This record gives sequence, structure tokens and C-alpha cells, in this order.
Amino acid sequence: MADRRRNTIFRKILVGFDGSTQSQKAADLAIGLARATDASVLVFAVARPPEPATSVELEAVIDEARQHYEDGFKSIVEKARQDGVELTTEVAVGHPAEQIIHKAETAKADLVILGRRGTSMFEKWILGSISERVLRYAHCPVMVVR
Repeated sequence: MADRRRNTIFRKILVGFDGSTQSQKAADLAIGLARATDASVLVFAVARPPEPATSVELEAVIDEARQHYEDGFKSIVEKARQDGVELTTEVAVGHPAEQIIHKAETAKADLVILGRRGTSMFEKWILGSISERVLRYAHCPVMVVR
């Protein structure tokens, strides 16, 4: 298996997961692509802390987010297991785009797959789109799923 992985385009696929329908589609696509290319998948969620946050408030938000994402990971983990795909999950804390870009680099991802969430033009102007930021700054190819 190691020799086969060395010859594939994608060895590690990172999925940005936020619990939305689009991120579920991104995870499903990643599992299918990983099965076809013998890649591994890292499903990565980011809990965004409140600003400004007190330490008690921050801990509560992070604990709640971790539980939410762990619940969302269950069906993805089961699908990967059934398909024979190596899959891990992780939850980080911070700004989603920054954390996804950083994790893609440190995990040596060959591909990032994200779901595209519908946001208004005003929200994009004020906040910027997470998928657009990842597309702009990631070190590897990025696929955005609608």
C-alpha cells in the first residue's frame, strides 16, 4: 500500500468541516476520491471563539463546539470505515480559514476540499468567504463543493 500511495496524485486530503450540508458533501467526495486514489482523509473542524471572550465563556463554547463536531463526524467516520478509507478527525480553535490553511501545511495535505456556504454580498464584504481565503492562500489545490 505504501508503494501505491507514493505513485498517486493525492496522498492526504483535508476536508474543512463545519457541520453544514455542503461540508458533508465535501466529506463524502473526499472519501470517494480517497478510495479511488488510496489516499487518507483528515476531517478538520474549527471552533470559532467569541470575541472578546472570557476564559469561562471560551471553555464553554469550545466544549460545545467539540461535542457538536464529534456528533457530526460519526456518520463520516462510519462511511469511511465501510469504504476502507483511512480517516482521522480533528477540532481546532481559531479563525476557520487561517486554521484550515495552517493545518493543510502542517499535515502536508495534497488537496483541501471545502463546502461552499451561501453568504450574502454584505457578509462576504465584511467577513470574506472562508473558501475564498483558503483558495487564495493554501499551498495545495483546493476544491470547493456546492
